[in-house]
Amino acid sequence: MTDPRPVAVVTGTVSPYRREPFRLLAERQGAEVIAWEDAGVPVPGLAVHRTSQAGAARLAGSRRYRAVVCGLGGRVALPATYLAARRSGIPFVLWASIWAHPRTPAHALSWPATRHLYQHADAVVTYGPHVSRYVERHRGGDGVFVAPQAVDVEHFGAPVAEPARTAARERAGGAGTELLVLFAGRLEREKGVDVLLEAWERAELGPGARLALAGRGPLEPAVLGAGKGIRGLGYVSACGLPALYAAADVLVVPSVRTATFVEPWGLVVNEAMLQSTPVIASDAVGALAGGLVRDGHSGLAFPAGDAGALAARLRTLAAAPELRSRMGDAGRQAASALTPSAWADGVRNALVAVSAGR
Repeated sequence: MTDPRPVAVVTGTVSPYRREPFRLLAERQGAEVIAWEDAGVPVPGLAVHRTSQAGAARLAGSRRYRAVVCGLGGRVALPATYLAARRSGIPFVLWASIWAHPRTPAHALSWPATRHLYQHADAVVTYGPHVSRYVERHRGGDGVFVAPQAVDVEHFGAPVAEPARTAARERAGGAGTELLVLFAGRLEREKGVDVLLEAWERAELGPGARLALAGRGPLEPAVLGAGKGIRGLGYVSACGLPALYAAADVLVVPSVRTATFVEPWGLVVNEAMLQSTPVIASDAVGALAGGLVRDGHSGLAFPAGDAGALAARLRTLAAAPELRSRMGDAGRQAASALTPSAWADGVRNALVAVSAGR
């Protein structure tokens, strides 16, 4: 007989990107979300319980659930939820996002416990093949399933009317120019903003090229003072992003590795590709390591932190509009397969493997 109890998904926040994947999992597997930081806005058909980290563990172990899916975040929530699942005798599925363990002293101390979770979770679902490979090095090859990083394909892939595209290009400073290069994300060092600014200067693309940076962060003053041909757009809402991607000729994702951060995925890659915009990504970007960005096929790659290499990639795409078009088409096809439904299917596969799937 099928266990009628729902599955608990323990996470810090229910971000806009997670609402539809979580809703589909609730629809198909009877899941409920336990959020220990931010429950987000109400989602029809999805039950979300807002509590503390300790409260999340208590609720997960309350015997009202048939299995627990828990993300890597939460110094208290993660280990406490694992122990609660073990005490309750229900399967524990780890939702893994990282493909390199942070290098701070505090993270060094946490590594033995994290490795134990990789090895002893009943199953592991991952952000992509790159995370799966990392987990398998510590766990072995069994019980690891990909639940791919997904965005709202209908929203980000919807055709953009020409007036909206033209307005977005004008806002970005690209009206009447030959090339508009876009960055979208937090304006922070780990996102490679300083590398991009240096590469832009070294590329010397001429007066027919513009660089626009959408986002906010501590490096915003550097962006606004970077000089001719560069425009800071500030925050751009999810409603405005499809037109901006459609207006751009290239998206650059230049993230770098730091002691505390390696880009888990980079959902802006999915978003831009759904508008057929080719991507240049560093090898510190999960979407490249996970195979969405394929060098020479759906985009171009460069070594993280290497401004000279990035400048060369910019020059390559600036000089080859037909290559940009071909890569954009390939990227759109690849990104279209990474849907919220595919994420829910990946989690279901893990639940089935531990005899907790419906």
